[in-house]
Amino acid sequence: MSSAPPTPGRGRGAVLGASTIAALGGLLFGYDTGVISAALLYIAPAFGLDDGMQQVVVASLLLGAIAGAVGGGRVVDGLGRKRTLLLVSVVFTVGALLSALAMNVAVLIVARVVLGVAIGASSLVVPTYIAEIAPPALRGRLVSMNQLMITIGIFVSYLVGYAFAESGGWRWMLGLAAVPSLLMLAGLFGLSESPRWLLSRGRTEQARAALLRTRTPDEAEAELVEISEAMREENAFSYRDLFRPRLRPAVLLGVAVAATNQLVGVNAVIYYAPTILKQAGLGDSAAILSSVGIGATNMVFTAIALLLIDRVGRRPLLIGGTSVVIVVLFGLGALYLLPSVQGLGTLLTVGLMLYEAAFAASLGLAIWLINSEVFPTAVRGKASSVGTVTHWGLDFAISISVLTLINAFTATGLFWIYGVLGIIGLSYLYRKLPETKGRSLEDIETSLRGGKNA
Repeated sequence: MSSAPPTPGRGRGAVLGASTIAALGGLLFGYDTGVISAALLYIAPAFGLDDGMQQVVVASLLLGAIAGAVGGGRVVDGLGRKRTLLLVSVVFTVGALLSALAMNVAVLIVARVVLGVAIGASSLVVPTYIAEIAPPALRGRLVSMNQLMITIGIFVSYLVGYAFAESGGWRWMLGLAAVPSLLMLAGLFGLSESPRWLLSRGRTEQARAALLRTRTPDEAEAELVEISEAMREENAFSYRDLFRPRLRPAVLLGVAVAATNQLVGVNAVIYYAPTILKQAGLGDSAAILSSVGIGATNMVFTAIALLLIDRVGRRPLLIGGTSVVIVVLFGLGALYLLPSVQGLGTLLTVGLMLYEAAFAASLGLAIWLINSEVFPTAVRGKASSVGTVTHWGLDFAISISVLTLINAFTATGLFWIYGVLGIIGLSYLYRKLPETKGRSLEDIETSLRGGKNA
């Protein structure tokens, strides 16, 4: 016997609560990504790490993330969304505690690989779960919550880093990630499985019951039919189909957005901002405090962009924001050429805040949003995974090379390299990116195949 139809408020509240619990995976993604920036200042002397080994410690997280993103799809489809989220929260907890207790650099690297696997898997399962439980009218905003939670996680990691800067407590910085992961684990037990996954396993009645928790009976029946039709369409496509002429322009655009997102060096800032600022003459605490401002800027402008994206449109924000990112990169590089600048650290902090503001309002959202809009529904999951792997692969390349590039080309060279790569990405996006706001998938597909950007 089915439950009574939910009232709109109760249904909306249940979906929002479930999405918030799942999105703690995004917060953990951001926290474990960002916390190394402050912790590295104390880990390096504690274990006697040179620049090369510091980069290995940072990049080991990304190796795990690549593995989690590549292998996570099968786990998500095999175990189900809810059980995968439970597993991810356990892995986050184990990785955080292992990091905090590491007695040598080898154990720390292993712990960060473990955390990376959880991050890579969460980058797949969190938006998937939220998208599959959310009513169509709320889906865009709730899925975007994941990106906002990532920036909140980064900001919180910087605050924690500053709180423990005076004591040099890097173990506390890393270990406190276990708190939100345990909260996530506890909250997940009360959630239902994704209706879509249940239906894919032939468990129609359970899928209907899950939908009835947040939909009226009529809405639930209509959505069951819609999900069934979408799954039949998806099963007719393989990864090989992505490279056929019809889909190739969308796939190339998705890869270009993901590549530009990374090649402008955003994760060089997230991972190494305190190190860069310390090299400019700031003390440890001052460098970490400056990174708190950078993290706050990232979080605030992500929230602003979420409010503006449906009013201003995707293309103006992406093209305009990326242009500002490039200008700021060349400006940051030029600062290092000025002789004996008073307050260089302050100028760099302001520049990095401008960089993060422009990035958050453009490329920060675009990697997930554009990939969700330019692909036909039937191939969206497979096609988006190509962009996700591109993202993590280039993230690894950036993280393993920052200090090496500074030593080889100076900080000026580092920022200018990112600026040149940004120009290449921007030129492609300017020519190929259509406006997707308020347009049907068929209309977008026609624009992409015709090479139009309107």
